[in-house]
Amino acid sequence: MTVLDDIIEGVREDLEKRRASVPLAEVQRAAEAAAPALDPMPRFREPRLAVISEVKRKSPSKGDLADIADPAALAARYEAGGAAAISVLTEERRFNGSLADLDAVRAAVGIPVLRKDFMVDEYQFFEARAHGADLVLLIVAALTDDELRRFGALTAQLGMTPLVETHTDEEIDRALALGFELIGVNNRNLKTLDVHLARFGELAARIGPGPVKVAESGILTPDDVATVAAQGADVILVGEALVKHGDPTTAIADFMTAAERVQA
Repeated sequence: MTVLDDIIEGVREDLEKRRASVPLAEVQRAAEAAAPALDPMPRFREPRLAVISEVKRKSPSKGDLADIADPAALAARYEAGGAAAISVLTEERRFNGSLADLDAVRAAVGIPVLRKDFMVDEYQFFEARAHGADLVLLIVAALTDDELRRFGALTAQLGMTPLVETHTDEEIDRALALGFELIGVNNRNLKTLDVHLARFGELAARIGPGPVKVAESGILTPDDVATVAAQGADVILVGEALVKHGDPTTAIADFMTAAERVQA
């Protein structure tokens, strides 16, 4: 069993507990009553680099990263620094996240919010919208083409935007064949947790000029940002470097300045 398989097994177990407590019909009603989702794509398509800043307490590879007692306050600092969107980990077992974190962040910021989780069941999509998510993550390695198609359609139906995460040529081809417009390249192999920062550069050209390209994982310094920006990243998703930084507002500004130097 890979690390990804193990994580998803736990996700499904926790999902069943929530489903038993809150029936799908109730979650669907809450999703319908939620304020309309925000569209991140206009900002993501701007020439200047966009930063998705992540509220992330823990990871399977690094363990505890930061004691985030107030995710809303952290998200507000991200927004003040120029973040284009906020990513909120909601997976409980490996990342110590929660839907309560998502609620707190959604109430605190006026920019799009990504529910970062391992989405494997339609219940989670209604749940994401009910808790104010504007984007959700679809991990190609975790889903069949039929699931990607169905979940992509459900995401659109709910007014949200899918961030489709890839790690290999084959996964990119699958995402492109299904017409997704926001494609991430994860520099971390979710099956082994190894990080290879050059992965984005190796795969970005395969995505081509149409979709928005997101570089994920292993981006720790302004030099790393400049590297992926030069390789064609339109967006970066950063968690560890920001939650461990003493001044995340300034860190985001520094990241964007580093990108501007190579994109000018």
